[in-house]
Amino acid sequence: MTYSLTRRAALIGGACAAMLALTSVPSQAAAKIQRLVSPGGIEAWFVQDATVPLIAMEYSFGGGASQDPPGKPGVGNLVADLLDEGSGDLDSKTYHERLERRAIELSFQSNRDQFRGSLRMLKDNKDEAYDLLRMALTSPRFEPKDVERIRAQVISNLRRESTNPSSLSGRKFLELAFGDHPYGRTATGTLESVPTIEISDLKDYVRRIIAKDTLRIAVVGDVDADTLGKLLDKTFGDLPAKAELTPVPDVVATKPPQRAFVPLDVPQTIVTFGGPGINRHDPDFMAAYVVNHILGGGGLSSRLYKEVREKRGLAYSIYEALLWMDHSALFIGNTGTRADRAGETIDAIEAEIRRIAEQGPTQQELDEAKSYLKGSQMLALDTSSKLAQAMLQYQLDKLPIDYIEKRSAIVDAVTLDDVQRVSKRLWGNGLLTVVVGRAPQAAAQPVSAPPKAN
Repeated sequence: MTYSLTRRAALIGGACAAMLALTSVPSQAAAKIQRLVSPGGIEAWFVQDATVPLIAMEYSFGGGASQDPPGKPGVGNLVADLLDEGSGDLDSKTYHERLERRAIELSFQSNRDQFRGSLRMLKDNKDEAYDLLRMALTSPRFEPKDVERIRAQVISNLRRESTNPSSLSGRKFLELAFGDHPYGRTATGTLESVPTIEISDLKDYVRRIIAKDTLRIAVVGDVDADTLGKLLDKTFGDLPAKAELTPVPDVVATKPPQRAFVPLDVPQTIVTFGGPGINRHDPDFMAAYVVNHILGGGGLSSRLYKEVREKRGLAYSIYEALLWMDHSALFIGNTGTRADRAGETIDAIEAEIRRIAEQGPTQQELDEAKSYLKGSQMLALDTSSKLAQAMLQYQLDKLPIDYIEKRSAIVDAVTLDDVQRVSKRLWGNGLLTVVVGRAPQAAAQPVSAPPKAN
């Protein structure tokens, strides 16, 4: 729903808290991923696990915010907020009562490239859970009173974001990086666009996006393959065969260095920084992933944390991450500092990024990063929900079904020469930097021409 990585989730009723406590699955479940094809031809990646009476499903359709109509960013986000507000012969109140009565957790999200959904339920409630999802996808009501209520909530959030330095910084960074490309638009819409969205826009979005040819599914839980296949056919079988997607061009983010300043009278200055990244299927991707952990993705052990937080006390926290999308890639980081120390903070970040670009990491840093990334993998997949989310992401990234088994060897294969080469490639040109706050010394530099589509 929001800029790049935020997730919309609705926990229905107090029973869900107890249900989530039952989501632990053995880490070895990752080795049991099977490709399931339903009688109707719907494909899913599936892990059968009877440890707890729970089923978790993650799924997505191609599209997301990049398919919002021109001039109306926020349509997909509004659809995500409204699909569970009544469907078929059930109004919003009745629909939510049925979710709550059965402790069914259902949510939707529109991100950059996909329209995604989650469904979690106890095993005994699977038939009703899947039927409620079917109704939401195939016959959403979009009642005017519900649309206006949700629209008002979205507009209220947008108003709050208009004075939130972190939100402003993220939005401005995407504009700086991607210009008028769809990735430069905000997924949640704007105060100007959301009031203009009509019910016909919502219905048209569903008609174009919710289709079987881009559907990807991952399921983990206490259900056998035959039963799951029938549930998938009943839920998704009546969807249109093909989506009607508007082509989205590939794009390379604006070349650094560039800087933009957004004035805002707040106590803390927010700094967002980044630049062009490395695509998921680039041969250098895993080397980039490992060295990025060393620079800014390793929490308290990262170079940026040590330089900016521990040595200089400039910020409480700082992070930096790789972000890959269907048509582009970024590295992006964020921190907050006192207004009178914003310039010093930016200098420290730029110096550390320049140092790793010129020298790369040490062998010890590489060995420690590889050890951590291999050891943390199974901890990251220790619940049915996390495993389902990972399985879906692997499908979206077009990775093989046995990727979990292969990943440690791929990490091990990264050499010091690899990370030194990739450090220069990633960070050798400097930074795109957005500063939001009072700091007058962070005045914007002129921005060059927007990035070109390939």
